[in-house]
Amino acid sequence: MPELPEVETIVRDLRPRMVGKRITAATLSKTDVLRKVSKPALLKFLRGSRITAITRRAKHAVFHFAGGRRMVIRLGMTGALVVYNRALTPDEVKYSVLLLELTSRSRFVYRDIRRFGAIYLLDQAAWTKYDARLGPEPLDPAFTPEVLGAQLAGSRAAVKKVIMDQAKVVGVGNIYANEALFTARIDPSRPASSLDGREVRALHRAIVAILERAIKAEGTTFRDYRTGTGQPGSYQLRLNVYGRGGEPCRRCGHRLVTTHSIDARATTMCPWCQG
Repeated sequence: MPELPEVETIVRDLRPRMVGKRITAATLSKTDVLRKVSKPALLKFLRGSRITAITRRAKHAVFHFAGGRRMVIRLGMTGALVVYNRALTPDEVKYSVLLLELTSRSRFVYRDIRRFGAIYLLDQAAWTKYDARLGPEPLDPAFTPEVLGAQLAGSRAAVKKVIMDQAKVVGVGNIYANEALFTARIDPSRPASSLDGREVRALHRAIVAILERAIKAEGTTFRDYRTGTGQPGSYQLRLNVYGRGGEPCRRCGHRLVTTHSIDARATTMCPWCQG
């Protein structure tokens, strides 16, 4: 599933291509992605509406409209949001979930082969409730080591699980949790509350630095993820541990190991550097 760097990249690509544009036509080919809105209600609202802003909250792309309503798209494992200035190919049409024609004669496509994503249409009150369920943004200046420490304190859950909990810290998924914990030299299975002040500060620095580097590289692409212009990211070329189980550690040379015992997801670590 796209994490913070991927969604941030997409939003930055879409913003200059869509903000200020009016939607002249809207087509929804699949309804199983809809949450709290019907197909007729969504299409009626979108047709003729003007996009006033596009932002990111956690791993979600947020499209703002006049009057305070927002369309939130949560991408699943195979989701992509792309603006095209050309006709779509047959495959692009086939896997299109939502297609918007814009006044700039461009086309916005939400493509999702396996449809693990979701579309919400929220008024201001519903958005306030939606937003309140999410934790702090790790790239916000207000996200300090003290804020991270408060989120970790009192939890006996594995530190990896806690930093991936979107109610604790948003945007960090499996890829960047693996990378941040390796950079901070912390065992992913450690109880979150067992980290001391020095370790919390190291983890905070690692989370922020890695997310920023991944954004500069336009995200990580293994298979499905594409930027808002349809290009792959490149951060997969810089990963230290994720997907490298059995290979030598780039820091100490020992063999990296992968386990699924922490949260049923692949956790790759260096037992020597993170022991």
